[in-house]
Amino acid sequence: MNIISELRWRGMIQDIIPGTEAQLEKEMTTGYIGFDPTATSLHIGSLVPILLLVHLQKAGHRPVALVGGATGMIGDPSGKSEERNLLNETTLAANVAGIKQQLERYLDFSPANPNAAIMVNNYDWFKGISFLEFLRDAGKHITVNYMMAKDSVKKRFEGEVGISYTEFAYQLMQGFDFYHLYTTQNVKLQMGGSDQWGNITTGTEFIRRKAGKEAFAFTCPLIRKADGTKFGKTEKGNVWLDPEKTSPYQFYQFWLNTSDEDAASWIKIFTFLEEPVINDLISRHGQNPAERLLQKTLAREITCFVHGAQEYEKAVITTEKLFANQSKPASEMSIEDLEGLEGVIKATIPGAALEQGIDIISLLADTGVASSKGEARKLIQGGGISLNREKVNDIQLPVTRTHLLHNRYILLQKGKKNYYLAEAIGMEI
Repeated sequence: MNIISELRWRGMIQDIIPGTEAQLEKEMTTGYIGFDPTATSLHIGSLVPILLLVHLQKAGHRPVALVGGATGMIGDPSGKSEERNLLNETTLAANVAGIKQQLERYLDFSPANPNAAIMVNNYDWFKGISFLEFLRDAGKHITVNYMMAKDSVKKRFEGEVGISYTEFAYQLMQGFDFYHLYTTQNVKLQMGGSDQWGNITTGTEFIRRKAGKEAFAFTCPLIRKADGTKFGKTEKGNVWLDPEKTSPYQFYQFWLNTSDEDAASWIKIFTFLEEPVINDLISRHGQNPAERLLQKTLAREITCFVHGAQEYEKAVITTEKLFANQSKPASEMSIEDLEGLEGVIKATIPGAALEQGIDIISLLADTGVASSKGEARKLIQGGGISLNREKVNDIQLPVTRTHLLHNRYILLQKGKKNYYLAEAIGMEI
């Protein structure tokens, strides 16, 4: 399998160092990608680098996942307009542990595998290097002129915020990572997003100057939505890989609700379906777009990859219950149907408030359906709120015990796709 050809038709190659494809054809090559430990979970923006490592391993090469415990303390200026807050060691340790656990789900780390994946943390080698040693052994090999020429540095240097020496040194640290892995693990390839090209080529230059050897690299384009909005963001924030942060149902819904244009592009990037299969899907989708074949296939493949087939099936069942028969009154849903709505956002309501009657504005704000009473009012006035599948038009509507389904639940809906199940607590039922 020619991994570069495979990634090219999928739209996953942007920049590539000459000779990289020949190197990958010549021998089993060890390649790495770095992951920034800014949270205990990765989000779907990290799926592309994860998939690059999976493709590398499928092609017979050895993947290395580097978790940046040291560089995470510094902050990468690439794509940033201002310096981010630095994390302490305790927070970083928790984040690194969470990310390691996730990566182990997607890559084969079995020692019996000749190209078994390995995981490293750059804090393990940086913690033993003094500042003077780093200046002597690393700093003298890369000129300030070379570092200043990088776009990520120039943009910050010319902006109003500027760039600290801490962040300026980031590319030197990442370059040293590549050199260290080259000398200790025979890593000859680095991959990453296109915004990392400057940092990555600093590593290849470092290896050339310090070791007199050749190293290779390629990057993947940054994923964008066709409408220009940021990929991986919803009104609730990031779409996480951790099911505790983003439920499998919500994860599935993100992919199911992509546009036709995005689905045609993303199904190549985020699935392992082969080219003839994808071309056939795109053709069939074009004949009947209303069936949303591309979106359903994309959502199935990526949800199974991240959360497993069982969670995918649960997400489909919940979707069918909520969307398959929109005309069905909520009063006809059984208590099992309501309690079996996996992934729907859960909330509680004090029973005493329902006994007295709580205004709909306060209910929406208290349950988190709306971020504030002001937003709740706007949502109702715009026709964006339903209570037990009935549109709410009165901003002064009192919600009482009579609205409870099975004397326990209220089903709230914001827009067409966001459902909330509120449970009354502290009252006799």
